[in-house]
Amino acid sequence: MNENNGKAPLHLWIIGIVSLLWNAMGAFDYTATQLRLDFYMSEFSEEQLAYFYGFPAWAKAFWAIGVWASLLGSLFLLFRKALAAWLFGAAIIGLVGTSIYNFVLTDGAALMGDGAVAFSVVIWVIALLLYFYATAMAKRRVLQ
Repeated sequence: MNENNGKAPLHLWIIGIVSLLWNAMGAFDYTATQLRLDFYMSEFSEEQLAYFYGFPAWAKAFWAIGVWASLLGSLFLLFRKALAAWLFGAAIIGLVGTSIYNFVLTDGAALMGDGAVAFSVVIWVIALLLYFYATAMAKRRVLQ
């Protein structure tokens, strides 16, 4: 059994719900961009839109892996499944590929501005924290 006689600790529910909301925003951003939803994309300049819509297939694939693995990781965290750690690990792989495209192979940082770089740092920190948290919960057998 786990450390709490079968009962999940309160922090698991808090982190699980907050991470689900956070990752749902990422999933919405990805979906709205891929579907080119005007109400969402109208806030960007023509140059920024051309950049987003010009992602090569491999960069879109890494972005999709990062987004959907994160969302599933949050769900599996709430379901108390150890697979959450693996999913958050896969999300980091997606983030690596996306970051390489955005900040190494293209000039995405200059195009999107300092705010985008800072936001990318926040995404990295949260992704790593979720991975380490899920891994720790799996080791403590809170996740099965």
